[in-house]
Amino acid sequence: MDCAFNRAVAMCSFFRVCLSCRRVHFGIFFFIATGFFVMAQAPNRQRLVLKDGTYQVITKYEVKGDRVRYYSAERDEWEEIPNNLIDWTATAKWNHDHQPGANSGAAAESGGAANPNDPGLSEAAKLDAEERAERDAEAARIPVVAPGLRLPDETGVWGLDTYQDQPELVHVLQANGDLNRATEHSIVRANMVSPSGAKEAVRIEGANAAVQFHVNDPVFYVSLDAPPPSANEEPSQGAITVDTHGASSMKDKNSHSSPDSRYVILRVTSNRNLRTILAREIALLAQSGHSEDVIETDKQVLSGGRWMKITPKEQLLIGEYALVEILSPREVNLDVWAFGVNPRSAENKDARAPVGGA
Repeated sequence: MDCAFNRAVAMCSFFRVCLSCRRVHFGIFFFIATGFFVMAQAPNRQRLVLKDGTYQVITKYEVKGDRVRYYSAERDEWEEIPNNLIDWTATAKWNHDHQPGANSGAAAESGGAANPNDPGLSEAAKLDAEERAERDAEAARIPVVAPGLRLPDETGVWGLDTYQDQPELVHVLQANGDLNRATEHSIVRANMVSPSGAKEAVRIEGANAAVQFHVNDPVFYVSLDAPPPSANEEPSQGAITVDTHGASSMKDKNSHSSPDSRYVILRVTSNRNLRTILAREIALLAQSGHSEDVIETDKQVLSGGRWMKITPKEQLLIGEYALVEILSPREVNLDVWAFGVNPRSAENKDARAPVGGA
C-alpha cells in the first residue's frame, strides 16, 4: 500500500512540474511574440536637430505658428519647442539621409496632406532639388558615351575607339606637339585662298600619328568651355609649319572651340617620317565640291553645352588623317588634330576604359 501511495504522489508531482514548465514556455513565447509585434509596430523615428547641436528623438511633429509640437520617442508624450530653436536644414538632411519619407508622421497629423509651410518639408525638397541639379550638372560635364565610360572632366578633343571589343576614350592632341599645352585648344588662323603650286601648308613630324583608331567610324568629342589661362606661357615650339602663301595667319593663345565651328576630316599624305597637308587641299575646303580626301562630319552640341560630338559622315579607310576646324566660310585653323586608322595597331597609350557604376 505504501509503495502504491508513494508512486501516486510522485506521479502528481511530475504532472505539476510539467504543467509549470509549459506555463513558463508559454510565457517566454508570449513575451518574444509580443516583442516582435511591438518592434513591427514601432513608428519611424526622426530627429529634430537643434541649433545648439543637440537633438530630440521623435516619431512625428507638426508646426503651429512659432511653436513646434512633437511626440517624443523617449518619453512617449507630446512636447513643444520654439520654432526658432530648430536647425531645419540639419533636421531635413538627417531625416532625408537616414529615414526616407520620415515626414509622413507630420503629414498624417495634418490629415494626411503635407503642409507646404512645414520648414522640414521645405528643406527636404530643397535638398532634393540641389541633388538633382548636381546630377544634371555632372551629366553635362562628364556625359556617358558608352556603357560604363564617361568623358573626363577635362578640356580638349577626345576620340571614342573600340579595342578588342571594349570601348575606349583616347585624348587626341593637336599637331603643334607642345605637351605643356596638351589640353588647350590652340588656333592658328589662316585664310582659305587658292594657292599656286602644291606647296605644303602643314607639316607634321612622324610617319604615323600617336593616336591610332581601331575602327573606321571614330567619334570625336570637343570641349566647348575655355580652359584657364596658364601662367608664364611661352610660345609653342612644336613641329607644325604653316605656310599660307601670303595670306595672314595668327595664333590665338588660350583659345577654345566654338559651337559655331564646323569640322572636316582630311586625309593626309604620309611619306617616310613626315605627314603633310598641301595648300591646295586647304583651299578645297572653301569650295562646294570637295575631293575624296575630305570627309564631311555631323556635329551635335550635347545637353548642357559642355561638349560637341563630331561624327564622320562616311567610314574611314586605313591611313593617316587630320581633324580640321573650319572657323568661318573663309577661315581655317591650321593647328589640326592628327590621328590614324589602323585596326592592327597596338592599344593607344593612356586609353581610358569603362569602369563600373559610370
